[in-house]
Amino acid sequence: MPITNDKGSSFLSSKEIGSIDAWISEMKKYPLLIPTKKRKLAQRTLELPYKLIGNGLNRIVYDLDNGYVLKIAFSEIGLISNGQEFSLYHSAHPDIKQYLCPVKEKGQGWIVMKKMERKAPINLENLQKLSTLTMKFLLRGIIPVDLRLANIALSHDNEMVVIDYGLFIKALHGKTDQSNDDVHSGK
Repeated sequence: MPITNDKGSSFLSSKEIGSIDAWISEMKKYPLLIPTKKRKLAQRTLELPYKLIGNGLNRIVYDLDNGYVLKIAFSEIGLISNGQEFSLYHSAHPDIKQYLCPVKEKGQGWIVMKKMERKAPINLENLQKLSTLTMKFLLRGIIPVDLRLANIALSHDNEMVVIDYGLFIKALHGKTDQSNDDVHSGK
């Protein structure tokens, strides 16, 4: 079992978690700030020792340089997305869990996720795989909002792995979790 600090993280120091906590409190003061300005404010406020490797409209991503990335929210939607990725990954049925990038830890406003190196190129084969993957999620009661090649990486055996699924929606009566295995049996 990994050693954790006094804040319960195996990946981040207490100081880093404190910095993120301070940012999340600060972030809530600027609900109407445009995303680019809010992202820059987040970077300045956080002052983390990691390399920034990406961002979207709601989160920034740092390389922890240990095979994992740190996603930090800079909007309310980012907070929801982090919670959704953690929840969905840890409750997903094995049929679809294999297509979700593993989320290892969650804190207030942040998650730690496995780092995936290989982005999926845009080509006919990958577009067909993406269509098939979309159906797999739908059959398990998950609406894969924003599922596109930009949010996909390839595993070492060329399987698609979704690296950004914070906007996915669990259907109210869907067959999403590990305990619900009746989707294909017709029960």
